[in-house]
Amino acid sequence: MLFHPATEDIQLTEVLRALSDPIRLEIVALLTTAGELTCGDASVRLSVHKSTASHHFRILREAGVVRTTPRGRLKLLSVRHDDLDARFPGLLGSVVSATHAA
Repeated sequence: MLFHPATEDIQLTEVLRALSDPIRLEIVALLTTAGELTCGDASVRLSVHKSTASHHFRILREAGVVRTTPRGRLKLLSVRHDDLDARFPGLLGSVVSATHAA
């Protein structure tokens, strides 16, 4: 079973640390646009090695930024918009907007 922090346990410092990497910012922006992707599809779109992508997915998941949902042999990734907005209103929207602007 994959670890996902409860909404009330998501810490701002961990979210900001997870979002401090350009590849992870790209992942969040990609998922915000796509809604939900398999880990494999996200890896291909990022043009990074599968093991590198998996590392970044784990960092984002453990910080509470994304949710990984197993579906058979696949794992689906999605951004935890509602949870992050409940904890830190407007943070994710600002980060994604700044990422798209850059």
